Amino acid sequence: MLNSEQTEIPVHSETESVFSDCGGGGGLNDISGISLCGETRICEAGDAVKRELQHLTREERRRRRRATTKYRTAHATRERIRVEAFNLAFAELRKLLPTLPPDKKLSKIEILRLAICYISYLNHVLDV
Repeated sequence: MLNSEQTEIPVHSETESVFSDCGGGGGLNDISGISLCGETRICEAGDAVKRELQHLTREERRRRRRATTKYRTAHATRERIRVEAFNLAFAELRKLLPTLPPDKKLSKIEILRLAICYISYLNHVLDV
């Protein structure tokens, strides 16, 4: 009986190549995770997944890899760090811009527009 982690695959005529596919050591008794039954063999889920992935396009493999929990967690962490750095840069820019009152809350677009105006003003002051 197959469980959810095992797949049923037909046995090849060459015994050694069958066992080398699953990473088996030397003979029938050394193979862990494999049982022979009539014309089929049961191979670990990892090997079946590898074979399945070989037939997928690059984009399909990428999509499946990105769907894993490990990948999503790592991506979320990288994105969080990126956003924090982005917000820190805006906060530093905000400190350099003169406003009344000085602690007025500005949106990111307001900070950028004010920075453009302030740079233009400073260029005008230097030219005079």
